[in-house]
Amino acid sequence: MTAPSFVIGIAGGTGAGKTAVAREVGETVGEAVSILPLDNYYQDHSHLPAEERDQVNYDHPSAFEWELLAEQIKTLLDGRPIEMPQYDFTVHNRTDERVRIEPTEILIVEGILSLFEERLRDLYDLCIYVQTDADVRILRRIRRDVIERDRTLESVMNQYLTTVKPMHERYVEPTREHADVIIPEGLNYSAVDLITKTIHTEMREQEPPISDAS
Repeated sequence: MTAPSFVIGIAGGTGAGKTAVAREVGETVGEAVSILPLDNYYQDHSHLPAEERDQVNYDHPSAFEWELLAEQIKTLLDGRPIEMPQYDFTVHNRTDERVRIEPTEILIVEGILSLFEERLRDLYDLCIYVQTDADVRILRRIRRDVIERDRTLESVMNQYLTTVKPMHERYVEPTREHADVIIPEGLNYSAVDLITKTIHTEMREQEPPISDAS
């Protein structure tokens, strides 16, 4: 079974276009790609009643189960499959479902704080930060949460002002300094093309030299 030879971390604020960038890279790179959304690694809050789960700060680093994510990345790097947890935003909790992820040539970890943990950055070959204007990001978040996640406009705005915005400024945006590549304004096809070429170049450099049998 093939172990990943190139691991990418993609971070950026809510609604920045991280998922779109990850998918576009996956579709254009020409190699088998697996994507691990950081959202699936939110802590399990089954022990909390629904009203308390609503009050959790999901934009703080403590909201994520970093140990599990790091362990599963290492498992894939060892050439073994994982059972990735799944998260349901409508109930603010993990589901009982797991999705089997097989090792592939390229592994992408994407989410708001994908570049926050040093132990994860140490596993990445390329760190990317998606930089998008705050006005664009909040409009995207409103549309997504109201339409796809069955939230009210009032709840989305309240969450944005009380946790999303301050946590972005305190924790998310500072991770930009760890980025090897900064992509402006979300899905920038010129930047994606550059990333694809970078991946191909670095993967070739990782290949062991062909021995001379003569």
